[in-house]
Amino acid sequence: MTMTRRDVGVAALTAAVAAVAAGGHTARAAEQKPVHDMSGMPASWTGHEQIAFLIYPQFTALDMVGPHYMLTSLMGAKVHVVAATRDPIHSDAGLIFTPSATFEDCPKDLDIICVPGGTTGTLAAMQDESTLRFLKDRGSRAKFVTSVCTGSLIIGAAGLLDGYKATSHWVAEPVLSVFGATPVHARIVKDRNRITAGGVTSGIDFGLYLLGMLRDRTYAETVQLMAQYAPEPPYDSGVPERASPEVKGMVDAMFTQFGPMAETIGRASFDKAKLL
Repeated sequence: MTMTRRDVGVAALTAAVAAVAAGGHTARAAEQKPVHDMSGMPASWTGHEQIAFLIYPQFTALDMVGPHYMLTSLMGAKVHVVAATRDPIHSDAGLIFTPSATFEDCPKDLDIICVPGGTTGTLAAMQDESTLRFLKDRGSRAKFVTSVCTGSLIIGAAGLLDGYKATSHWVAEPVLSVFGATPVHARIVKDRNRITAGGVTSGIDFGLYLLGMLRDRTYAETVQLMAQYAPEPPYDSGVPERASPEVKGMVDAMFTQFGPMAETIGRASFDKAKLL
């Protein structure tokens, strides 16, 4: 039988609990019980969450894949990749994803709904009535409404950030005020049941944050170690405050049109979503 990453994850987590219960005598614990014996695992480590990632043409893959890696490590959770249809979806970098559910057959009541971002694809999704209708419906009942990067512009356009603090990719943060949100420059922002993450790689931190919140620190740290997530980038230019003026200027120039377009589209979509 071929073991999936989740199978390996369950084995690792079980071994961790066995080690704690045996006072660190991992060798003896391994001899006494099979690695997949779940009897020594805290009941709180297994849940029944229904989680949905909304994807759309030209979304940014890492916005979804980072937190997807983390959340599929939640034992007992069911993770859905949702789109308007089950047709393959092309990301903005050409990766192809096959949705596991459509707007119609996605569970009605979700524990977490997460929306990744992008650029032109995000602007199109903000104007798509079926997307906004789906988000407004599921988001009205979800325990947590979340986003990564400019995905916050989409949940904002659906009317789900009105009166909340939120963040986005740094180039898009000012646009959040269009939706009645208070922009916050941070990697992760939690305001009641809204959790938004900053640009792209922030989604990995966001997913790890959710693991600790939904299970506990030991659970989250075990998944972090399995992923060997200990970033040591070769350059320190990942946020505008630390980037050189030259580098920041080039990125600013790349997005001169995005902000004004997002603001115009956002205002129209926000007003339209109120009528859905």
